[in-house]
Amino acid sequence: MALDVQRPDLTIAVIGCGVMGQGIAQVAAQAGCRVLMFDAKGGAAGAAKDAIAGALSRLVERGKLNQAQVTAALDLLQPVGQLADVATAQIAIEAIVESLAAKHALLRALEPVVAADCLIATNTSSLSVTAIGAAARHPARVAGFHFFNPVPLMKVVEVIDGALTAEWLEPALSAFARRLGHRPVKAKDTPGFLVNHAGRGYGTEALRILSEGVADAATIDAILKGACGFRMGPFELLDLTGLDVSHPVMESIYHQFYEEPRFRPSPITAQRLAGGLLGRKTGRGFYDYASKQEAAPMTARGSLPDSVWIADGPNAALIAGIATKAGVRLGSPQSASLIVVPMLGEDATSAVHRLGLDPAKSVGIDPLFGLDRHRTLVATPATERSRRDGALALFTADGTAASMIADSPGAVAQRVLATIVNIACDIAQQRIATPEDIDAAVTLGLSYPQGPLAWGDAIGAQKILAILERLLSITGDPRYRPSLWLRRRALLGLSLTHPED
Repeated sequence: MALDVQRPDLTIAVIGCGVMGQGIAQVAAQAGCRVLMFDAKGGAAGAAKDAIAGALSRLVERGKLNQAQVTAALDLLQPVGQLADVATAQIAIEAIVESLAAKHALLRALEPVVAADCLIATNTSSLSVTAIGAAARHPARVAGFHFFNPVPLMKVVEVIDGALTAEWLEPALSAFARRLGHRPVKAKDTPGFLVNHAGRGYGTEALRILSEGVADAATIDAILKGACGFRMGPFELLDLTGLDVSHPVMESIYHQFYEEPRFRPSPITAQRLAGGLLGRKTGRGFYDYASKQEAAPMTARGSLPDSVWIADGPNAALIAGIATKAGVRLGSPQSASLIVVPMLGEDATSAVHRLGLDPAKSVGIDPLFGLDRHRTLVATPATERSRRDGALALFTADGTAASMIADSPGAVAQRVLATIVNIACDIAQQRIATPEDIDAAVTLGLSYPQGPLAWGDAIGAQKILAILERLLSITGDPRYRPSLWLRRRALLGLSLTHPED
Protein backbone atom coordinates (compact mmCIF):
# COMPACT_ATOMS: atom_id res chain seq x y z
CA MET A 1 0.00 0.00 0.00
CA ALA A 2 1.41 3.41 -0.89
CA LEU A 3 0.55 6.86 0.41
CA ASP A 4 1.55 9.96 -1.54
CA VAL A 5 2.58 12.24 1.31
CA GLN A 6 3.50 15.00 -1.13
CA ARG A 7 -0.04 15.42 -2.48
CA PRO A 8 -1.15 19.04 -2.10
CA ASP A 9 -4.49 18.04 -0.56
CA LEU A 10 -2.96 15.80 2.13
CA THR A 11 -5.14 15.87 5.23
CA ILE A 12 -3.84 14.85 8.63
CA ALA A 13 -5.55 14.58 11.98
CA VAL A 14 -3.80 15.59 15.18
CA ILE A 15 -5.52 14.05 18.16
CA GLY A 16 -4.50 15.60 21.45
CA CYS A 17 -3.83 19.35 21.36
CA GLY A 18 -1.38 19.84 24.17
CA VAL A 19 2.10 21.25 23.63
CA MET A 20 3.23 18.37 21.43
CA GLY A 21 0.00 18.28 19.42
CA GLN A 22 0.19 22.02 18.85
CA GLY A 23 3.74 21.74 17.56
CA ILE A 24 2.89 18.91 15.19
CA ALA A 25 -0.17 20.75 13.90
CA GLN A 26 1.88 23.93 13.35
CA VAL A 27 4.65 22.32 11.27
CA ALA A 28 2.11 20.33 9.26
CA ALA A 29 0.11 23.44 8.42
CA GLN A 30 3.28 25.33 7.50
CA ALA A 31 4.11 22.43 5.17
CA GLY A 32 0.78 22.92 3.35
CA CYS A 33 -1.22 20.09 4.95
CA ARG A 34 -4.83 20.45 5.99
CA VAL A 35 -4.88 19.72 9.72
CA LEU A 36 -7.92 18.49 11.62
CA MET A 37 -7.36 19.17 15.32
CA PHE A 38 -9.28 17.21 17.94
CA ASP A 39 -9.01 17.07 21.71
CA ALA A 40 -11.37 15.29 24.09
CA LYS A 41 -11.33 18.36 26.33
CA GLY A 42 -13.89 20.83 25.06
CA GLY A 43 -12.41 24.01 23.63
CA ALA A 44 -8.83 22.68 23.75
CA ALA A 45 -8.50 22.40 19.98
CA GLY A 46 -9.60 25.98 19.44
CA ALA A 47 -7.28 27.20 22.16
CA ALA A 48 -4.44 25.28 20.50
CA LYS A 49 -5.10 27.07 17.20
CA ASP A 50 -4.99 30.40 19.02
CA ALA A 51 -1.66 29.41 20.60
CA ILE A 52 -0.28 28.47 17.19
CA ALA A 53 -1.45 31.82 15.79
CA GLY A 54 0.50 33.56 18.54
CA ALA A 55 3.61 31.50 17.81
CA LEU A 56 3.41 32.27 14.10
CA SER A 57 2.92 35.99 14.79
CA ARG A 58 6.11 36.00 16.83
CA LEU A 59 7.91 34.46 13.86
CA VAL A 60 6.65 37.35 11.72
CA GLU A 61 8.01 39.82 14.29
CA ARG A 62 11.41 38.09 14.09
CA GLY A 63 11.39 38.16 10.30
CA LYS A 64 11.17 34.37 9.96
CA LEU A 65 7.77 34.39 8.19
CA ASN A 66 5.63 36.91 6.35
CA GLN A 67 1.97 37.57 7.04
CA ALA A 68 0.82 35.75 3.90
CA GLN A 69 2.54 32.57 5.08
CA VAL A 70 0.91 32.86 8.50
CA THR A 71 -2.55 33.39 6.98
CA ALA A 72 -2.09 30.37 4.69
CA ALA A 73 -1.03 28.14 7.59
CA LEU A 74 -3.87 29.26 9.86
CA ASP A 75 -6.40 28.66 7.09
CA LEU A 76 -5.27 25.01 7.03
CA LEU A 77 -5.87 24.50 10.77
CA GLN A 78 -9.38 23.25 11.50
CA PRO A 79 -10.40 22.49 15.09
CA VAL A 80 -13.17 19.89 15.21
CA GLY A 81 -15.54 18.99 18.01
CA GLN A 82 -15.91 15.23 17.57
CA LEU A 83 -13.56 12.38 16.78
CA ALA A 84 -15.86 11.45 13.90
CA ASP A 85 -14.89 14.73 12.24
CA VAL A 86 -11.39 13.43 11.39
CA ALA A 87 -12.79 10.80 9.01
CA THR A 88 -11.19 12.31 5.90
CA ALA A 89 -7.61 12.20 7.21
CA GLN A 90 -5.01 10.15 5.36
CA ILE A 91 -2.67 10.27 8.40
CA ALA A 92 -3.87 10.38 12.01
CA ILE A 93 -1.28 11.30 14.66
CA GLU A 94 -2.18 10.78 18.29
CA ALA A 95 -0.41 12.92 20.89
CA ILE A 96 -2.53 12.17 23.95
CA VAL A 97 -1.46 11.29 27.49
CA GLU A 98 1.30 8.65 27.96
CA SER A 99 -1.08 5.92 29.10
CA LEU A 100 -1.33 2.57 27.35
CA ALA A 101 -4.98 2.22 28.40
CA ALA A 102 -5.83 5.68 27.04
CA LYS A 103 -4.10 5.01 23.73
CA HIS A 104 -5.85 1.65 23.39
CA ALA A 105 -9.20 3.32 23.99
CA LEU A 106 -8.43 5.97 21.37
CA LEU A 107 -7.42 3.36 18.78
CA ARG A 108 -10.64 1.44 19.29
CA ALA A 109 -12.65 4.63 18.82
CA LEU A 110 -10.59 5.92 15.89
CA GLU A 111 -10.40 2.87 13.64
CA PRO A 112 -14.14 2.75 12.80
CA VAL A 113 -13.99 6.46 11.92
CA VAL A 114 -11.05 6.69 9.50
CA ALA A 115 -10.66 5.00 6.14
CA ALA A 116 -9.13 1.54 5.91
CA ASP A 117 -5.96 2.97 4.34
CA CYS A 118 -5.48 5.74 6.91
CA LEU A 119 -2.03 5.58 8.49
CA ILE A 120 -2.16 5.81 12.29
CA ALA A 121 0.92 7.19 14.06
CA THR A 122 1.60 7.46 17.77
CA ASN A 123 3.80 10.20 19.21
CA THR A 124 4.55 8.09 22.27
CA SER A 125 7.91 8.77 23.90
CA SER A 126 8.08 5.82 26.27
CA LEU A 127 5.48 3.17 25.48
CA SER A 128 5.98 0.19 23.18
CA VAL A 129 4.62 0.83 19.69
CA THR A 130 3.92 -2.90 19.43
CA ALA A 131 1.91 -2.82 22.65
CA ILE A 132 -0.07 0.20 21.44
CA GLY A 133 -0.77 -1.31 18.02
CA ALA A 134 -1.81 -4.66 19.50
CA ALA A 135 -5.16 -3.15 20.47
CA ALA A 136 -5.97 -2.18 16.88
CA ARG A 137 -8.09 -4.26 14.53
CA HIS A 138 -5.48 -3.51 11.85
CA PRO A 139 -2.17 -3.17 13.74
CA ALA A 140 -0.19 -3.24 10.49
CA ARG A 141 -1.07 0.44 9.92
CA VAL A 142 0.13 1.62 13.35
CA ALA A 143 3.67 3.03 13.73
CA GLY A 144 5.60 5.31 16.03
CA PHE A 145 6.25 8.90 15.00
CA HIS A 146 8.01 10.55 17.93
CA PHE A 147 8.66 14.28 17.81
CA PHE A 148 10.62 16.33 20.34
CA ASN A 149 9.60 19.49 22.14
CA PRO A 150 9.43 22.18 20.86
CA VAL A 151 8.46 20.52 17.59
CA PRO A 152 9.09 23.53 15.28
CA LEU A 153 12.68 23.84 16.56
CA MET A 154 13.68 20.21 17.16
CA LYS A 155 14.15 19.07 13.59
CA VAL A 156 14.24 15.33 14.19
CA VAL A 157 11.53 12.69 14.43
CA GLU A 158 11.87 9.02 15.29
CA VAL A 159 10.05 6.62 12.99
CA ILE A 160 9.42 3.35 14.83
CA ASP A 161 8.16 0.09 13.41
CA GLY A 162 6.33 -2.12 15.87
CA ALA A 163 6.51 -5.88 15.52
CA LEU A 164 3.15 -5.79 13.71
CA THR A 165 3.77 -2.69 11.54
CA ALA A 166 3.62 -3.09 7.76
CA GLU A 167 6.83 -2.41 5.86
CA TRP A 168 5.37 0.44 3.80
CA LEU A 169 4.69 2.70 6.79
CA GLU A 170 8.29 3.62 7.59
CA PRO A 171 9.08 4.99 4.10
CA ALA A 172 5.79 6.88 4.06
CA LEU A 173 6.31 8.45 7.48
CA SER A 174 9.94 9.24 6.70
CA ALA A 175 8.89 11.05 3.52
CA PHE A 176 6.20 12.90 5.47
CA ALA A 177 8.77 13.95 8.09
CA ARG A 178 10.95 15.38 5.33
CA ARG A 179 7.97 17.32 3.98
CA LEU A 180 7.64 18.86 7.45
CA GLY A 181 11.31 19.87 7.36
CA HIS A 182 12.38 17.26 9.90
CA ARG A 183 15.12 14.62 9.71
CA PRO A 184 13.57 11.16 10.11
CA VAL A 185 15.59 8.56 12.02
CA LYS A 186 14.44 4.96 11.91
CA ALA A 187 14.51 2.98 15.15
CA LYS A 188 13.41 -0.42 16.34
CA ASP A 189 10.66 -0.62 18.93
CA THR A 190 12.90 -0.80 22.00
CA PRO A 191 12.79 1.03 25.36
CA GLY A 192 13.70 4.68 24.84
CA PHE A 193 13.67 4.14 21.06
CA LEU A 194 16.80 5.96 19.84
CA VAL A 195 17.29 9.42 21.37
CA ASN A 196 16.26 8.63 24.95
CA HIS A 197 18.18 5.35 24.76
CA ALA A 198 21.36 7.00 23.45
CA GLY A 199 21.06 9.78 26.02
CA ARG A 200 21.24 7.47 29.05
CA GLY A 201 25.00 7.81 29.51
CA TYR A 202 25.30 11.55 30.08
CA GLY A 203 23.23 11.99 33.21
CA THR A 204 23.61 8.56 34.78
CA GLU A 205 27.42 8.56 34.62
CA ALA A 206 27.57 12.13 35.94
CA LEU A 207 25.37 11.02 38.84
CA ARG A 208 27.69 8.08 39.46
CA ILE A 209 30.67 10.45 39.57
CA LEU A 210 28.79 12.71 41.99
CA SER A 211 27.87 9.75 44.21
CA GLU A 212 31.55 8.77 44.47
CA GLY A 213 32.44 12.19 45.88
CA VAL A 214 34.71 12.96 42.94
CA ALA A 215 33.41 16.52 42.52
CA ASP A 216 30.30 18.56 43.17
CA ALA A 217 27.57 19.04 40.57
CA ALA A 218 28.75 22.51 39.52
CA THR A 219 32.31 21.31 38.93
CA ILE A 220 31.15 18.30 36.90
CA ASP A 221 28.97 20.61 34.79
CA ALA A 222 31.86 23.04 34.30
CA ILE A 223 34.21 20.27 33.13
CA LEU A 224 31.76 18.75 30.67
CA LYS A 225 30.85 22.13 29.20
CA GLY A 226 34.35 23.58 29.19
CA ALA A 227 36.39 20.51 28.27
CA CYS A 228 33.92 18.69 26.01
CA GLY A 229 31.73 21.46 24.61
CA PHE A 230 28.31 20.34 25.87
CA ARG A 231 25.83 23.22 25.81
CA MET A 232 24.47 22.31 29.24
CA GLY A 233 26.00 20.33 32.06
CA PRO A 234 24.16 17.15 33.12
CA PHE A 235 22.92 18.67 36.36
CA GLU A 236 21.77 21.85 34.65
CA LEU A 237 19.90 19.62 32.20
CA LEU A 238 18.30 17.56 34.98
CA ASP A 239 17.17 20.79 36.64
CA LEU A 240 15.74 22.09 33.36
CA THR A 241 13.81 18.90 32.59
CA GLY A 242 12.74 18.33 36.19
CA LEU A 243 13.37 15.20 38.25
CA ASP A 244 9.65 14.42 38.19
CA VAL A 245 10.20 13.74 34.46
CA SER A 246 13.82 12.56 34.35
CA HIS A 247 13.94 10.10 37.23
CA PRO A 248 10.91 8.02 36.18
CA VAL A 249 12.37 7.79 32.66
CA MET A 250 15.68 6.57 34.11
CA GLU A 251 13.89 3.93 36.15
CA SER A 252 11.58 2.91 33.30
CA ILE A 253 14.36 2.32 30.77
CA TYR A 254 16.48 0.50 33.37
CA HIS A 255 13.64 -1.88 34.24
CA GLN A 256 12.48 -2.31 30.64
CA PHE A 257 15.99 -3.51 29.80
CA TYR A 258 15.77 -5.96 32.71
CA GLU A 259 18.21 -4.13 34.96
CA GLU A 260 20.92 -3.56 32.36
CA PRO A 261 23.80 -2.06 34.42
CA ARG A 262 24.64 0.53 31.74
CA PHE A 263 21.33 2.27 32.50
CA ARG A 264 21.34 1.98 36.30
CA PRO A 265 19.69 5.06 37.89
CA SER A 266 21.07 6.79 40.96
CA PRO A 267 19.64 6.90 44.49
CA ILE A 268 20.54 10.60 44.43
CA THR A 269 17.70 11.51 42.05
CA ALA A 270 15.22 9.25 43.86
CA GLN A 271 16.00 11.00 47.14
CA ARG A 272 15.85 14.49 45.67
CA LEU A 273 12.59 13.69 43.89
CA ALA A 274 11.09 12.57 47.20
CA GLY A 275 12.24 15.85 48.75
CA GLY A 276 10.64 17.96 46.03
CA LEU A 277 13.97 19.25 44.71
CA LEU A 278 12.80 19.00 41.12
CA GLY A 279 14.85 21.76 39.55
CA ARG A 280 13.85 25.04 37.93
CA LYS A 281 10.11 24.39 38.27
CA THR A 282 10.41 24.35 42.08
CA GLY A 283 13.18 26.94 42.30
CA ARG A 284 15.64 24.46 43.73
CA GLY A 285 17.29 21.33 42.39
CA PHE A 286 20.99 20.65 42.06
CA TYR A 287 21.18 24.45 42.01
CA ASP A 288 19.31 27.01 44.10
CA TYR A 289 17.69 29.26 41.51
CA ALA A 290 17.21 32.08 43.96
CA SER A 291 20.99 32.48 44.02
CA LYS A 292 22.39 30.11 41.36
CA GLN A 293 26.00 30.70 40.44
CA GLU A 294 28.17 28.89 37.96
CA ALA A 295 31.09 26.93 39.35
CA ALA A 296 34.00 29.35 39.43
CA PRO A 297 37.10 27.94 37.74
CA MET A 298 39.71 27.14 40.35
CA THR A 299 42.51 29.63 40.69
CA ALA A 300 45.96 29.21 42.11
CA ARG A 301 46.17 29.25 45.88
CA GLY A 302 49.89 28.46 45.84
CA SER A 303 52.96 29.37 43.89
CA LEU A 304 54.33 27.75 40.77
CA PRO A 305 56.42 24.66 41.42
CA ASP A 306 60.16 24.99 40.82
CA SER A 307 60.13 21.99 38.49
CA VAL A 308 57.76 19.41 37.07
CA TRP A 309 58.15 15.91 35.67
CA ILE A 310 55.59 14.62 33.17
CA ALA A 311 55.09 10.86 33.04
CA ASP A 312 54.82 9.19 29.67
CA GLY A 313 51.28 9.04 28.31
CA PRO A 314 48.86 10.61 25.82
CA ASN A 315 49.77 14.22 24.96
CA ALA A 316 52.71 14.18 27.41
CA ALA A 317 54.72 16.50 25.15
CA LEU A 318 51.82 18.95 24.95
CA ILE A 319 51.47 18.95 28.74
CA ALA A 320 55.22 19.51 29.11
CA GLY A 321 54.88 22.44 26.71
CA ILE A 322 52.26 24.03 28.98
CA ALA A 323 54.71 23.80 31.89
CA THR A 324 57.59 25.21 29.87
CA LYS A 325 55.44 28.12 28.68
CA ALA A 326 54.65 28.90 32.33
CA GLY A 327 58.40 29.13 33.02
CA VAL A 328 58.62 25.91 35.02
CA ARG A 329 61.65 23.76 34.22
CA LEU A 330 61.37 20.06 33.56
CA GLY A 331 62.86 17.91 36.30
CA SER A 332 62.96 14.24 37.23
CA PRO A 333 60.73 12.01 39.35
CA GLN A 334 63.56 11.45 41.83
CA SER A 335 63.91 15.17 42.54
CA ALA A 336 61.54 17.44 44.41
CA SER A 337 59.59 18.02 41.21
CA LEU A 338 55.82 18.02 40.99
CA ILE A 339 54.87 14.78 39.22
CA VAL A 340 52.09 14.98 36.64
CA VAL A 341 50.65 11.74 35.28
CA PRO A 342 48.52 11.69 32.09
CA MET A 343 45.62 9.31 32.78
CA LEU A 344 43.85 7.05 30.31
CA GLY A 345 41.00 5.26 32.05
CA GLU A 346 42.99 4.75 35.24
CA ASP A 347 42.62 6.59 38.49
CA ALA A 348 45.64 8.56 39.67
CA THR A 349 46.30 6.08 42.48
CA SER A 350 46.51 3.12 40.09
CA ALA A 351 48.72 5.02 37.65
CA VAL A 352 51.11 6.20 40.36
CA HIS A 353 51.31 2.70 41.87
CA ARG A 354 51.91 1.11 38.46
CA LEU A 355 54.74 3.53 37.69
CA GLY A 356 56.31 3.33 41.16
CA LEU A 357 55.99 7.07 41.78
CA ASP A 358 55.70 9.04 45.01
CA PRO A 359 51.94 9.63 45.50
CA ALA A 360 52.55 12.60 47.81
CA LYS A 361 54.17 14.54 44.95
CA SER A 362 51.81 13.34 42.21
CA VAL A 363 48.67 14.59 40.49
CA GLY A 364 46.88 13.08 37.52
CA ILE A 365 45.66 15.02 34.49
CA ASP A 366 43.11 14.21 31.82
CA PRO A 367 45.20 14.39 28.63
CA LEU A 368 42.31 13.86 26.20
CA PHE A 369 39.86 16.62 27.07
CA GLY A 370 40.20 20.31 27.75
CA LEU A 371 43.94 20.95 27.64
CA ASP A 372 43.14 24.09 25.66
CA ARG A 373 39.85 25.01 27.40
CA HIS A 374 39.29 23.48 30.84
CA ARG A 375 41.92 21.22 32.39
CA THR A 376 41.01 18.47 34.83
CA LEU A 377 43.54 17.64 37.53
CA VAL A 378 43.17 14.59 39.80
CA ALA A 379 44.58 14.22 43.30
CA THR A 380 45.38 10.89 44.92
CA PRO A 381 44.34 10.48 48.57
CA ALA A 382 48.03 10.96 49.45
CA THR A 383 48.75 14.05 47.34
CA GLU A 384 50.09 16.85 49.52
CA ARG A 385 48.08 20.06 49.64
CA SER A 386 51.06 22.10 48.48
CA ARG A 387 51.36 19.86 45.40
CA ARG A 388 47.67 20.28 44.59
CA ASP A 389 48.01 24.04 44.90
CA GLY A 390 51.19 24.05 42.82
CA ALA A 391 49.52 22.01 40.07
CA LEU A 392 46.59 24.44 39.95
CA ALA A 393 48.98 27.38 39.77
CA LEU A 394 50.87 25.72 36.93
CA PHE A 395 47.89 24.73 34.81
CA THR A 396 46.03 28.03 35.21
CA ALA A 397 49.11 30.22 34.64
CA ASP A 398 48.15 30.87 31.00
CA GLY A 399 44.59 31.84 31.93
CA THR A 400 43.00 28.47 31.09
CA ALA A 401 40.38 27.24 33.56
CA ALA A 402 41.15 24.14 35.62
CA SER A 403 39.44 21.95 38.21
CA MET A 404 41.05 19.75 40.84
CA ILE A 405 38.92 16.69 41.56
CA ALA A 406 39.19 13.71 43.89
CA ASP A 407 40.57 10.48 42.48
CA SER A 408 38.48 8.91 39.74
CA PRO A 409 39.27 6.40 36.99
CA GLY A 410 39.07 8.34 33.75
CA ALA A 411 38.59 11.61 35.63
CA VAL A 412 35.20 13.06 34.52
CA ALA A 413 35.17 13.62 30.76
CA GLN A 414 36.70 10.27 29.84
CA ARG A 415 34.13 8.41 31.94
CA VAL A 416 31.15 10.27 30.55
CA LEU A 417 32.26 10.24 26.91
CA ALA A 418 33.28 6.57 26.98
CA THR A 419 29.88 5.70 28.45
CA ILE A 420 28.03 7.71 25.79
CA VAL A 421 30.06 6.15 22.96
CA ASN A 422 29.68 2.64 24.41
CA ILE A 423 25.89 2.89 24.61
CA ALA A 424 25.72 4.19 21.03
CA CYS A 425 27.92 1.28 19.91
CA ASP A 426 25.56 -1.17 21.57
CA ILE A 427 22.57 0.47 19.85
CA ALA A 428 24.36 -0.14 16.55
CA GLN A 429 25.25 -3.71 17.57
CA GLN A 430 21.59 -4.48 18.32
CA ARG A 431 20.59 -3.01 14.93
CA ILE A 432 18.20 -0.63 16.67
CA ALA A 433 19.33 2.06 14.24
CA THR A 434 22.02 2.65 11.65
CA PRO A 435 25.23 4.45 12.65
CA GLU A 436 24.21 7.40 10.48
CA ASP A 437 20.82 7.69 12.17
CA ILE A 438 22.32 7.28 15.65
CA ASP A 439 24.63 10.25 15.15
CA ALA A 440 21.93 12.37 13.48
CA ALA A 441 19.41 11.61 16.24
CA VAL A 442 21.80 12.52 19.03
CA THR A 443 23.09 15.75 17.50
CA LEU A 444 19.59 16.94 16.54
CA GLY A 445 17.63 15.49 19.48
CA LEU A 446 20.13 16.06 22.30
CA SER A 447 22.29 18.89 20.88
CA TYR A 448 25.54 17.06 21.63
CA PRO A 449 28.62 18.65 20.02
CA GLN A 450 29.10 15.53 17.87
CA GLY A 451 27.30 12.29 17.22
CA PRO A 452 28.57 9.64 19.66
CA LEU A 453 30.01 7.32 17.01
CA ALA A 454 31.75 10.15 15.15
CA TRP A 455 33.00 11.44 18.51
CA GLY A 456 34.33 7.98 19.33
CA ASP A 457 36.19 7.97 16.02
CA ALA A 458 37.64 11.42 16.76
CA ILE A 459 38.94 10.24 20.14
CA GLY A 460 39.95 6.85 18.76
CA ALA A 461 38.13 3.56 19.20
CA GLN A 462 41.24 2.01 20.77
CA LYS A 463 41.36 4.76 23.41
CA ILE A 464 37.65 4.40 24.18
CA LEU A 465 38.10 0.64 24.54
CA ALA A 466 41.12 1.13 26.84
CA ILE A 467 39.18 3.58 29.04
CA LEU A 468 36.25 1.19 29.41
CA GLU A 469 38.44 -1.84 30.09
CA ARG A 470 40.32 0.03 32.82
CA LEU A 471 37.10 1.36 34.33
CA LEU A 472 35.74 -2.18 34.38
CA SER A 473 38.94 -3.58 35.88
CA ILE A 474 39.25 -0.93 38.60
CA THR A 475 35.58 -0.71 39.62
CA GLY A 476 34.37 -4.23 38.81
CA ASP A 477 31.12 -2.61 37.65
CA PRO A 478 29.60 -4.28 34.53
CA ARG A 479 28.16 -0.94 33.45
CA TYR A 480 31.57 -0.36 31.85
CA ARG A 481 31.83 -3.58 29.85
CA PRO A 482 32.68 -2.64 26.27
CA SER A 483 30.18 -3.20 23.48
CA LEU A 484 31.11 -5.86 20.96
CA TRP A 485 30.62 -3.26 18.20
CA LEU A 486 33.30 -1.11 19.82
CA ARG A 487 35.68 -3.96 20.64
CA ARG A 488 35.65 -5.45 17.15
CA ARG A 489 36.18 -2.14 15.39
CA ALA A 490 38.93 -1.12 17.79
CA LEU A 491 40.76 -4.41 17.25
CA LEU A 492 40.35 -4.25 13.47
CA GLY A 493 41.17 -0.56 13.16
CA LEU A 494 37.75 0.23 11.70
CA SER A 495 35.63 3.34 12.12
CA LEU A 496 32.80 3.08 14.63
CA THR A 497 30.46 4.20 11.85
CA HIS A 498 31.55 1.27 9.69
CA PRO A 499 28.37 -0.78 9.06
CA GLU A 500 28.03 -4.52 8.73
CA ASP A 501 26.55 -6.18 5.66
